[in-house]
Amino acid sequence: MRLLIVEDYRPLQQSLTKGLREAGFAVDTTRDGQEGLWYAMGNDYDVIILDLMLPGIDGLEILKRLRAKGRQSHILILTAKDTLEDRVTGLDLGADDYLVKPFAFKELLARVRALLRRSYRQKNPRIKVKDLRIDLTTQRVWRGRQEIALTPREYGLLEYLAMRAAETVSRTDIWEHVYEFNSAASSNVVDVYIGYLRKKIEQAGKPLLIHTVRGRGYFLGGQT
Repeated sequence: MRLLIVEDYRPLQQSLTKGLREAGFAVDTTRDGQEGLWYAMGNDYDVIILDLMLPGIDGLEILKRLRAKGRQSHILILTAKDTLEDRVTGLDLGADDYLVKPFAFKELLARVRALLRRSYRQKNPRIKVKDLRIDLTTQRVWRGRQEIALTPREYGLLEYLAMRAAETVSRTDIWEHVYEFNSAASSNVVDVYIGYLRKKIEQAGKPLLIHTVRGRGYFLGGQT
C-alpha cells in the first residue's frame, strides 16, 4: 500500500519513512506543505500522514483543499496540538484519525493498518483466500499449514491483491498503490514481482491463486 508523509521535522520524517518501508509500505515524503498538496492531488494514496504545522501551506488548509476536490485518501493528522478543539476541528474538516505527538510508532502503525482496512472494507485483520491466509497485523502469510516468507515488497503486492481479492487489478493500479513516486524500477517490475510471488505461493498439486487476465492485469482467488 502507498502512503504519503507530509512532516517538516526531518528526524521524525526519516524515522517514520524507515519504519513504514520496513513494514512493507511504499512511502512518498515531503517536508513542505505546498509540495505535499501537489503530491496528494496528483496521486491516489491509501493513507496520508499529515502534520499541521508546515511551511508553505498548513495541514488544515491542505485537508480542506483535498476534501473540496473530492480526494478520498484517508488522512491521519499528526500534530503536537492536543486540545479538544484542535481534534474536533481536524476531524470535522475531513480527517479520518488524529494522533498527538509524541506517540509510539506501534500505535501509528496500528492506526494506519486500521485505515487501510476501512479503505478496502476489510474489518477482519486476517484475510483468507482459498487456503491462503494473511495476517495483516503481523504480516505473516500461510498456504495451508506452510508459512511463506516474503520480502516487504512481495508482501505489499500480495496484501494489495488480497484486499481486492477476486477483482481484476490492472498493472497501473498495482504500480500506483505499491510503488513510490520516485521509484527507479523498470516498467515491467509489476510482472517481475508477480513472478516472484507465484514461485513462493503456488504449490504443486494445488489450484492456482494468482491469475493473469490478458490485457487487463491480475486477480487473486479461484479461477472463474
